[in-house]
Amino acid sequence: MATIAVLGTLDSKGSEHAFVAEQIRQHGHMPLLIDVGTYEPPDDLRMDVKIDRHEVARAGGIVWSELESRSDRGECVAAMTAAAPLLLQELYRQTRIQGVISLGGSGGTAIATAAMRALPIGFPKVMVSTMASGNIVHYVGTKDIVMIPSIVDIAGLNRVSRMIFTRAAGVICGMVESDVAPDTDDRPLIVASMFGNTTECIAAATPVLEEAGYEVLVFHATGAGGRAMESLIESGMVAGVLDITTTEWADELVGGILSAGPHRLEAAAKTGVPAIVVPGCLDMVNFGEQNSVPPQFANRRFYAHNPQVTLMRTSREECRELGRVLAQKINPSSAPVSVLIPRKAISVISAEGGPFHDPNADQALFESLANSLRDDIPVHWEDRRINDPEFAQLCAKTLLRNIQVAAQRS
Repeated sequence: MATIAVLGTLDSKGSEHAFVAEQIRQHGHMPLLIDVGTYEPPDDLRMDVKIDRHEVARAGGIVWSELESRSDRGECVAAMTAAAPLLLQELYRQTRIQGVISLGGSGGTAIATAAMRALPIGFPKVMVSTMASGNIVHYVGTKDIVMIPSIVDIAGLNRVSRMIFTRAAGVICGMVESDVAPDTDDRPLIVASMFGNTTECIAAATPVLEEAGYEVLVFHATGAGGRAMESLIESGMVAGVLDITTTEWADELVGGILSAGPHRLEAAAKTGVPAIVVPGCLDMVNFGEQNSVPPQFANRRFYAHNPQVTLMRTSREECRELGRVLAQKINPSSAPVSVLIPRKAISVISAEGGPFHDPNADQALFESLANSLRDDIPVHWEDRRINDPEFAQLCAKTLLRNIQVAAQRS
């Protein structure tokens, strides 16, 4: 039997969380009701609450009565958003909980997902939310939170909400019942960035690294993937970085939908992890369906990757700035780092004859990157396409050489 935290604003959504708690009991597990609401929960629920809002607040060093006296709901939500992660971290450390589920609108989702993000990857986390059908990046961050759209507002029990809540309870119970085999793989880790347009490169580079004794974790360069990769590098668990696909910087610079934020490419330099960097897929900016492209880009060159993804070719001026930005991120590196430039194509569609073939824009990118780098950072100019097996293998072997040099220095 597992104990599952049922965390929520029980003053406004008490009956809904009580329903989920009962579903968990029917699965043979123990719910632990945690109140992060602003006011007292309903009378018929108070006896079931195991951790009230006063105890949650104390976990964050907050005296709830003093906060409550100011009667500012926004301040109360902010306080719970700060305190709930500390409480769940402590419950996790004490092995008092094996999973967590919550139901919420915008405020409840903010509080609950902040708490969930404080828990490690692999710990079961389920959030039923009215916000789950929109942009959820701020709620999920780089963690494995399962977001379930509530469909209807979380405002009472009805034929739709009962169905959604019952299924959500089944999800969290199934997660805690699933035994994960202990990890016995002690190979050092290499992280790699990949897009559909660089899949062949990663597929050819990975066996070289695995044969050298490394495990390769591949991250999809879709914004969330880049942030997750940077987070793992910062954790100190990574021996090397195969950053083939730096495309997220094109979205960050130009305004596409797959930006990983302004700190992409900083983690390896900051933590002293050996790396190779390639300007992969910097020929493209990502948008959604064609009618979602902002009107200021009407006269640009586009390519329909699929019905949901429209790619826009970066201009010569944008490429020049992207080269400067990449160099700015690479230059602080203390560990060995190399830049590899595939002159003939930085993506499948930028090769000669492809829809994004633009030698002038590519050359502006390459020259800006090379000229902005520190003098002691090597640049490999290769007359190959990014997905040529020979280029991929060179990337892998260069990274292995950088790792070896770093080991000799230490």
